[in-house]
Amino acid sequence: MLQDRYHLLRCLGSGGFGKTYLAVDEHLPSKLRCVIKQLCFQVSDRESFDKAVELFRQEAVSLNKLQHPQIPKLLGYFEQKHQLYLVQELILGQTLEQELQAQGVKNESQIGELLRNLLPVLQFIHDRKVIHRDIKPANIMRRLPQGDLVLIDFGVAKHVTATALSKTGTSIGSPEYIAPEQTRGKALPASDLYSLGVTCIHLLTGIPPFDLFDVISDRWVWRDYILSENRVSHAFGQVLDKLLHNTLAKRYQSADEVLQALNIATLQLDNFQVELDYSRLRDLLTLRQWEQADKETWALMCEAISKPIGSYIFCNDLKKLPDEILQTIDQLWLKYSNGRFGFSVQKQIYESVNGDYGKFAAAISWNSYYSNSIPEFFFIWFAPKGYFPSRIWAGGTQVWQHTQVLVSKL
Repeated sequence: MLQDRYHLLRCLGSGGFGKTYLAVDEHLPSKLRCVIKQLCFQVSDRESFDKAVELFRQEAVSLNKLQHPQIPKLLGYFEQKHQLYLVQELILGQTLEQELQAQGVKNESQIGELLRNLLPVLQFIHDRKVIHRDIKPANIMRRLPQGDLVLIDFGVAKHVTATALSKTGTSIGSPEYIAPEQTRGKALPASDLYSLGVTCIHLLTGIPPFDLFDVISDRWVWRDYILSENRVSHAFGQVLDKLLHNTLAKRYQSADEVLQALNIATLQLDNFQVELDYSRLRDLLTLRQWEQADKETWALMCEAISKPIGSYIFCNDLKKLPDEILQTIDQLWLKYSNGRFGFSVQKQIYESVNGDYGKFAAAISWNSYYSNSIPEFFFIWFAPKGYFPSRIWAGGTQVWQHTQVLVSKL
């Protein structure tokens, strides 16, 4: 029994900074169940403890101001036997981590809904100079039966302990989810946004965040782990990438900014618009650098369907390629090759041989069997008409099907 009032029922969890208990408030006729968080740390002198108590009270006052339906209510706080305690509202439901284990990965629509649900909550706390510091799937609950998302387990214990003990660079948060600046002891509103971004890609892939980051290239490679039937649109992927940017200045600075970007991404998706930068392809074609232009075409196609650059493109991927992007690439090749190269040139040749892929391949000097290698001497102006763009991007062994899909899309 704590404070001769709170009857502890069982421990819900523990970590390096504290323990969480399920309890009953015996002072209330309703025997209200609640959550009690105990801050656990050892101090060797009274000065350090007094400093911790002072900071704890400041943090508790800040939390008490966060009256929001998607944040557990702070019901009380106290000190007992040199330990600090927070009493909070009990939220019934599942965490998103538990939901992931039970239901599997989420899709773009569900992640978009998650962001729209939580970003206003983050803007609310950031406007009040509060930073959560530990956003992750285990700290986001879906309240039952309503289904709304609730942000739980603010990093008060971590912040109080680290600050009171003056541990320079103490990392506050879960290592897989925290922003680079937070590992150095500096938490900002953008740090919470970064953690929210990592939460999104974990829920999209089901893969631990550490495995979604390539330390060699120093970048997130979450797209490599997206299931083929669960592809993310280019515009939505760009929102996630900016949330995850290692450089603080290049990341979103506020939750409202993310919401605006999300709305624009939704409009682009609704209008089937994907913004690509064709300037490099145009410049390469202008200089008649066919090999480089061929590779840039592959890169643009990958970007348009939200696949990592250099990924092979299969027929199902090709069907998702927006027609206007295919047509734009084709028009650039036609213009700068004086009508010699382009997808539409290949279509004309294909139709002239009545769709016989063997005759088509012979006409443009492609191998009729699967091969994505190109003889070096064909990277010249006198390459056969229709030779470019090549099929270096084509995945699978039935390469004639790619030509059939392209012809149908044109």
